[in-house]
Amino acid sequence: MTQMTEAAVQSRTDAGRITVPGYAVRFAGAMLALAVTTVHVADQGGVTAFTSPSWIGWGYRTIEVGGLLTALVLLLPRPARLTPAWAGWAAGVLLGVGPFVAYVLSRTVGVPGDPGDVGNWGYWVGTVSLLVEAALVVLSVSMLWALPPFAASVRNLTGRARPHR
Repeated sequence: MTQMTEAAVQSRTDAGRITVPGYAVRFAGAMLALAVTTVHVADQGGVTAFTSPSWIGWGYRTIEVGGLLTALVLLLPRPARLTPAWAGWAAGVLLGVGPFVAYVLSRTVGVPGDPGDVGNWGYWVGTVSLLVEAALVVLSVSMLWALPPFAASVRNLTGRARPHR
C-alpha cells in the first residue's frame, strides 16, 4: 500500500513532464519535412513539372530539396551527422516558415508573375500545406527551445533559470 501511495505522489509531481524518445520526435519532424516536400511536388504537378513563372518553380525546387535534406539530417543518428544538434530543427523552422509566408503573401498582396492567386484561399493543397508547415514550425521551435545550449542562452538573457525538466 505504501508503494502505491509513493507512486501516486511521484506521478502527481511528474504530471507536467512527458518523456518521449528522441528518435521518435526526430522521426515525426522528418515525416513533416517530407510532407512539405510531397505537398509541393503535388502542387507543382509532379517531379518533372516546373511551375510558371520560373522563379516560383525554382522556389518549389528549393523547398523540395530542403525538405529532403531536413528529413535526412533529422533521421541520421548523432555519430553520423556532420551538423550540430540544432541544425535539423533550425532547417525545420526555415522549411516551415518560408513557404507559409510565401503562400500568405500570394493570397493577400500577390507575388510578381502570379496575380491570379490573390484571394484564392479555397485551394485544398494550400490548406494542407499550411497545416503541415505550421506543425513543423511548432515542433522545430519546441525542440530548439529544449536544447541545452538554447536553454543556457535564455537563462543568460533573462537572468533566471528555466524550470528544470
